[in-house]
Amino acid sequence: MSLAAKLQLRQTQSLVMTPQLMQSIRLLQLTHAELERFVDEEIERNPLLERVESEDGPTDSEGAAPDAGPENPDWFSEDNSRLDARAMAGEFDSSLENIFPDEPGTTQAIGPDLSSHWKSAAGSAGSMPLSEDFELEDVAAAPRTLRDHVSEQISFALSDPVHRLIAAELADALDEAGYLYADTHEIAMRLGATEKDVLDALSVCQTFDPPGIFARGLAECLALQLKARDRFDPAMQALVSHLELLARRDFATLRRICGVDDEDLVDMMAEIKQLDPRPGMVFATGTMDSIVPDVLVRPASDGSWQIELNPDALPKVLVDQVYFAKVSSHTRSPAEKEFLAECLQNANWLARSLDQRAKTILKVASEIVRQQDAFLVHGVRHLRPLNLRMVADAIGMHESTVSRVTANKYMLTPRGVFELRYFFTAAIAAAGGGDAHSSEAVRDRIRQLIEEEEPVDVLSDDAIVDMLRKIGIDIARRTVAKYREGMNIPSSVQRRREKRALAAAGR
Repeated sequence: MSLAAKLQLRQTQSLVMTPQLMQSIRLLQLTHAELERFVDEEIERNPLLERVESEDGPTDSEGAAPDAGPENPDWFSEDNSRLDARAMAGEFDSSLENIFPDEPGTTQAIGPDLSSHWKSAAGSAGSMPLSEDFELEDVAAAPRTLRDHVSEQISFALSDPVHRLIAAELADALDEAGYLYADTHEIAMRLGATEKDVLDALSVCQTFDPPGIFARGLAECLALQLKARDRFDPAMQALVSHLELLARRDFATLRRICGVDDEDLVDMMAEIKQLDPRPGMVFATGTMDSIVPDVLVRPASDGSWQIELNPDALPKVLVDQVYFAKVSSHTRSPAEKEFLAECLQNANWLARSLDQRAKTILKVASEIVRQQDAFLVHGVRHLRPLNLRMVADAIGMHESTVSRVTANKYMLTPRGVFELRYFFTAAIAAAGGGDAHSSEAVRDRIRQLIEEEEPVDVLSDDAIVDMLRKIGIDIARRTVAKYREGMNIPSSVQRRREKRALAAAGR
């Protein structure tokens, strides 16, 4: 066997993931809010991209730039070069992809009784004039945090400087739910105070608003709220001290420990349910993105369904070719010409990629509507088993593409807003060998059976299995238990205790 070095020429094929291709794949799984942020970032970096604020004007991706005038001055001059201002920000370091409404109306036939219409968002290529007026009402106030709320109360409630210092340290140790998990002995050692001083300051802090903050556990949090309501009597104190029995619905033991009858115990449990186990969350400053449906489904006049992309979920951007031509004619530096060419290439790629993204979403959503037509007409009981491969084979796409499209995308239907993933459910075999049942439809049947059960005849998991098999659903007992626990429904033993307690209390 020869070990000598040799030169060989081979021809092979391989799939290369270019930055543009990876960007296109990533765009498929972005939510509406993430997509808007992405587009804003790309517009900041690319002077050839414009966001459309109105729906008047041309929709061509090669749309004309706004006419120069009092509100739209000529941006390029020897003293004021838009290119130079943008180029100083640095090199373009990522590829751009975005949806560009360059097709005024594309109609895709879904079948003889189903049609979908994609309406691209029209927009003007004109830039929005900036107002120089300043309105104080437009300035948003800084969000008020739990620390700010507590600090104000410390200033009024504590006069001793030592206690104020300790209270400030305790406030810094609060978590977002308002709980205090710090060690009081450690805080005393760190501040050079006695543990009694720390406990004294803590007792004052536990009277602050909202009731329940500075608690060192759930039981203490509920106790503080009950004290604020003047409802922390010995019976309630015993109930709060045995929350584990309440979780197990061991009402017989709780009645004996609390020394109350069934009616009083039911009233006490109802009062516990009204308390807030996380009182500090009212000051949570985390941002929450509202759900914007990506697809709209409406009944058509011919009895089919009309599927549209939501215009509010489509970024409205234009590639300003006229501005590119104007700036290119005044550009002499090779570096600036290269920057401009790269911006144009990335802007066009962005427009094409997001245009393809919108069409892909529409294609997948249309197939889902076709498969789940019975659900839209009759409800969850008629939801069909569906998986990604079935949709991918029907529309001629890869399974991973369908998975990315359905992630964090929502569809507005006459029955409400649903995530696209909601329509993909596992199949439960039919008892008689017929069509399989959707797992979501089976969950709904289990929920209904439990809601309709009588206090004297609480259904066990085995009884539910027998009832489902009578209506043609072949399911195992452990599957029923898994679905029941997933819906936060207690076991038959716990439900029997609760229903008996409510019945004894006359409710």
